[in-house]
Amino acid sequence: MFFSKTPAAVLWDLDGTLIDSEHYWMKSEADIARRFNTSWTTQDGLDLVGMSLFDSSRIIKEKTGADMDSQEIIDELTEAVSLQLRQEIPWRPGARETLLMLKNNGIKTALVTMSMSRMALQVVEAIGFEAFDAVVAGDDVVNGKPHPEPYLTAAALLGVDPWDCVAFEDSLSGIRSAEAAGTKAVGISHVVPIPQEPGRILWPTLEGVQMSDLRKLFG
Repeated sequence: MFFSKTPAAVLWDLDGTLIDSEHYWMKSEADIARRFNTSWTTQDGLDLVGMSLFDSSRIIKEKTGADMDSQEIIDELTEAVSLQLRQEIPWRPGARETLLMLKNNGIKTALVTMSMSRMALQVVEAIGFEAFDAVVAGDDVVNGKPHPEPYLTAAALLGVDPWDCVAFEDSLSGIRSAEAAGTKAVGISHVVPIPQEPGRILWPTLEGVQMSDLRKLFG
């Protein structure tokens, strides 16, 4: 069967989708809890996956009793994760290869993340080629994921309709954001499961993805 429709753009989540960084965030959260003599379990960290830093910082403050305001928590987490990324950026399987394929085929791309822009740009600069046409970060929007604003903003910056876009996500919060924006949202579960729902698209990996796979999403 021939599928003629090519996506106008592909929109990418960062943490857990482009890079394998969730364990960096969980370590940094646990370090804050430890400093305030509070336990921070693996499940506590998993509960924050995909959440905006503004929301997760409030939860961290409530659970740990940290004598810090939300912005201080955001800044400390961001700097701690950035430091770990300066030592190693662990790329998710197939991510850079898929990005390069998109660029070689002239497909617009955007990074849509709830991390702060300074950390997002740190990763973008390390990719090794001009991978993204736009970056939408947590400090660029009023409403974080699962609200559709991040993905609607990315589509607007690229000058495309969201329903003509594919979005890659690894978290429930993220895929709900992409779905609500009207994109062809593809869930690639990593550290947290994405439940199957009617109409939801789930892939096991980005390894081996071809342009034909993206066209089939619109078939």
